[in-house]
Amino acid sequence: MTGQTSATRFLARHGVPFSVHEYDYAPGGGLIGMQAAAAIGADPACVLKTLVVMVDRTTPVCLVVPADHKVDFKKVAGLFGGRNARMMAPERAAELTGFHSGGTSPFGQATQLPVVLSDVAMAQPHVYINAGRQGLVVGIAPTDAQAVVGAKIADISAPPLPAPVAP
Repeated sequence: MTGQTSATRFLARHGVPFSVHEYDYAPGGGLIGMQAAAAIGADPACVLKTLVVMVDRTTPVCLVVPADHKVDFKKVAGLFGGRNARMMAPERAAELTGFHSGGTSPFGQATQLPVVLSDVAMAQPHVYINAGRQGLVVGIAPTDAQAVVGAKIADISAPPLPAPVAP
């Protein structure tokens, strides 16, 4: 397989330093971002998932959050002056971005959506973000990721609650 996608070409065209990492994509195996973290040997806080949401059924937005976090949809809606935000249907997200579910990237989208990058990611020196194809991520400085797409930095996620301990 090649690491060439519209996302990697976009980053290269903009002179952004990045590395390419492939892993075995297993859609039936649980949370893809967590799979990617395990496969490439990275801390899940450094592996970011890319989600496409719709704010108030009118504004499509691309979210980039740590794989081990949950999105706070109310906070996302508030950033855009909306009342609610919901995940976009995968088919519609693919039409807008040019990427299939599990391969969505904030870089090189067919229609560049507004991007919001979780503030938690900015604390990391290096992050891994989907590179436009299932099983492919780019390693990149979060400041470079933010700058190249003009992403907003915001508090839009929270880590999941720890699993209860059995008595």
